[in-house]
Amino acid sequence: MSKTTTTNATGHQGLHWSSRWAFIMAATGSAVGLGNIWKFPYITGENGGGAFVLVYLACIAIVGLPILIAEVLLGRKGGKSPIASMRDLIREHNAKAGWVSIGTLGTVAAFLILSFYSVIGGWAVNYVGYTFSGDFVGQSSDAVGGIFGSMLADPSTLLFWHSIFMACVLFIVARGVKSGLEKAVTYLMPALFILMVIMVGYAMTTDGFTQGVNFLFNPDFSKLSSEGVLKALGHAFFTLSLGTGVMMAYGSYLDQDVSIAKTSITVGLMDTLVALVAGMAIFPIVFANGMEPSAGPGLIFVSLPMAFGSMSMGTLIGTLFFILLVFAALTSAISLLEPSVEWLEERSGFNRLTATLAAGGAVWFLGIATVLSLNVWSDVHPLGMFAVFEGKTIFDLLDYITANIMLPLAGLLAALYVGWVMKKEDVADELNMSQGALSLFWNVTRYVTPLAVIIVMYKSIMG
Repeated sequence: MSKTTTTNATGHQGLHWSSRWAFIMAATGSAVGLGNIWKFPYITGENGGGAFVLVYLACIAIVGLPILIAEVLLGRKGGKSPIASMRDLIREHNAKAGWVSIGTLGTVAAFLILSFYSVIGGWAVNYVGYTFSGDFVGQSSDAVGGIFGSMLADPSTLLFWHSIFMACVLFIVARGVKSGLEKAVTYLMPALFILMVIMVGYAMTTDGFTQGVNFLFNPDFSKLSSEGVLKALGHAFFTLSLGTGVMMAYGSYLDQDVSIAKTSITVGLMDTLVALVAGMAIFPIVFANGMEPSAGPGLIFVSLPMAFGSMSMGTLIGTLFFILLVFAALTSAISLLEPSVEWLEERSGFNRLTATLAAGGAVWFLGIATVLSLNVWSDVHPLGMFAVFEGKTIFDLLDYITANIMLPLAGLLAALYVGWVMKKEDVADELNMSQGALSLFWNVTRYVTPLAVIIVMYKSIMG
């Protein structure tokens, strides 16, 4: 994949998304992942349902969209990998060299996240087989929990499914922008939406549908704590793949005549829609089977499998659900690998296949640490001497450092760069907004968004 040597709107020589819709599908695929289908339902359940959803939507508007627009803008203007784009933009704007950390932090964070995300994606692939073969039929909660626990305790099983999942990611990314990334999301995203509609259709036939919808959409602010508000803010940030370099990398393939603002808003709306539809599919099944919606992470891998095993058509619906989970994980995983691959192509002169194998192989190797931290190394706490990291395994550390420090910091810096380093006229040229919309974006990006991210970072780190 050759690059031009100057900063311009085209950056990549002939390598662009075939259409605005292709970018939307790819960006939405990146945003729609385990966070929407696994994390969003259970943190909604833990924080009172509808009230949390309203706060979450406000956080998407205040924090998510401004940073998403800023990152796509930087990516398209630079036209290269996140790191190379920032180096060129720094020269263009005569800015401090330290701003390159926007690209560096994002690329490294995406690399680290994929190392453990792939392991969790492997769980989902494995659960397709468990559900299809009827392993959960008639099982008690303890028995289903035992299946999950046995999987986590077996490093060879985890390594096998981690390897299978990463092999799928490498196959897609190695094929390039149009034949790999774009073609994959062209099939995976519609399939994901169809599966979700089928799941909601089934949920409508259960006794818990009305209760589930009321729980999701009727706000009860008495159940929403300040901690819940911070979780909404943090999840709004995480769910849009912000701070990972992904949107900058994807933006570098975006044609100049595509509206960044309109496209970003569409991505944000579709991402939120998927999260809400996932809730409509999951909560009715939870309530119909007398389970607690605040069951935490175990909701997906313990509570729901038990429900699937006890209801009519459970094997079919359960299999479809975990296929849906795999599709969502894949669309995010391929995007997480792209910044590293794009950077390797530029720096090393590797072709697409070699860069993908090198970056993907390194991610797979680091993933072994997560596999072992769930069993053999479960008592290993590398940074346990620090109070904030006490009791955290390697997996916990990777999750904590990326989610609470690297992603928010990279996103914060992107907002500050666009809001304070770039000239307003340059931003206006890239965004092509009305004067009113531009002023709103400009002021929110300069003041509101950075303050919100700083608050989230402080609370996340200090507790």
